[in-house]
Amino acid sequence: MKRSTVEMTAGIFVLIGILCVGYLTIKLGRMEWVGGDYYSVYAKFQSVSGLTKGAKVEISGVQIGSVDEISLDQKRMIAMVRMKIKKGLALTDDAIASVKTSGLIGDKYIRISQGGSENLVKPGDTLTETESAIDLEELISKYVFGKV
Repeated sequence: MKRSTVEMTAGIFVLIGILCVGYLTIKLGRMEWVGGDYYSVYAKFQSVSGLTKGAKVEISGVQIGSVDEISLDQKRMIAMVRMKIKKGLALTDDAIASVKTSGLIGDKYIRISQGGSENLVKPGDTLTETESAIDLEELISKYVFGKV
């Protein structure tokens, strides 16, 4: 009788330990449960050179989301970026999404500048006003070869 009680207690303890490890893995790995507290917004860019999945999306220096996916629109040959934006944060339909660099040679991120419109972006909509990343190598080559 005592042996089965000890085995049952050990089994419950191991199960609780596995659940705790799973919870910490999800929280520390910043994974979300199905959907999470975000909604998707798309933006089309001519170039997203250096931008990676997981890059920050900011407004006024405050992170409001992240880059979820970067793909190529094969019809128009432009980059499509899907961003996850925190729910409860309303973007206007005339907001401008810009690919920026943190520091001189830092990571790329997307900065959103809100517009003055009263129309809000719905989940799954596309921001039409965008600014692509500045290609520093191209600028330097133009300067070096006198095409500025």
